[in-house]
Amino acid sequence: MQRRRLLAAASALPLFAIARRAGAAEFSYKYASNLPASHPLNIRAQEAMARIKAASDGRLEIGVFPNNQLGSDTDMLSQLRSGGLEFFTLSGPILATLVPAASISGIGFAFKDYAQVWAAMDGAVGAYVRGEVARRGLLAFERIWDNGYRQMTSGAKPIHTPEDLRGFKMRVPVSPLWISLFRAFGAAPTSINFSEVYSALQTHIVDGQENPLAIIETARLYEVQRSLSLTNHMWDGYWFLANPRRFAALPKSLQDLVATECNAAALRERADVAALNATLASTLKTQGMSVIETDPLAFRASLRAAGFYGEWRKRLGAPAWSALESVVGPLA
Repeated sequence: MQRRRLLAAASALPLFAIARRAGAAEFSYKYASNLPASHPLNIRAQEAMARIKAASDGRLEIGVFPNNQLGSDTDMLSQLRSGGLEFFTLSGPILATLVPAASISGIGFAFKDYAQVWAAMDGAVGAYVRGEVARRGLLAFERIWDNGYRQMTSGAKPIHTPEDLRGFKMRVPVSPLWISLFRAFGAAPTSINFSEVYSALQTHIVDGQENPLAIIETARLYEVQRSLSLTNHMWDGYWFLANPRRFAALPKSLQDLVATECNAAALRERADVAALNATLASTLKTQGMSVIETDPLAFRASLRAAGFYGEWRKRLGAPAWSALESVVGPLA
């Protein structure tokens, strides 16, 4: 008799009330990234997820999984597309394996400074890429996160000029753009997922790698590389991506909350990366790396002579290329 009363009382309560009373969130989602937990992107993402949980009164809880905990970039992108993962941050040129137009943000030596970067990515270039992302079944939030200008490092010969890259075994992400860029320099690019970069450098599978300063420092790559060449050869940003079906399953108020908090966190993360970039070259020098200043114009001229810009104008198409050149001027 007592058991029947308890069952009857429980059945009279809404299911969500029972779950909330047990301390469970109404929606439990996951966010993943390939960057170390100590990177500004993951620090700000963690803060955003905490604010989302608090502002939703615990209805929405988004777990944070940094440092490739849920697999390689290709694994996590597949999980995102299937709905096994709700949110994922990914570099544009890597996203380009699914959305070719996403490569546009990483064209070599396209942006002379951050003013041009944000004019393009918060403007026509970013809007074009987000539209292409939507056409391929994903959702990209409005504000792209900063990964920084990419620099080259070497465990073998230092890189001073484009000629130093001839035959150089350079680790690059799994992306056609990076392969094309370094082949244009005469290098031997090797695609390796980021989770395997440290060991590949340590065992000399590759001679060097290229990444923004914040990643070189937080991933401790200075332990397995001897020199840092400040090339600014590519600007790199991370799109905050969502599975549209899982995102649409949230009430509109929670959708708005997630978008607002994630876009605001992106702006805070941009400021963090800018502050870090002002000091990281000196920090890496104290950690044992020699720091080499280079001439970006010499590298850009080498790419132009190799036909790199003409090739990518054809591959990306007139709309994307015109949007880029409207900000940075003629490239080819």
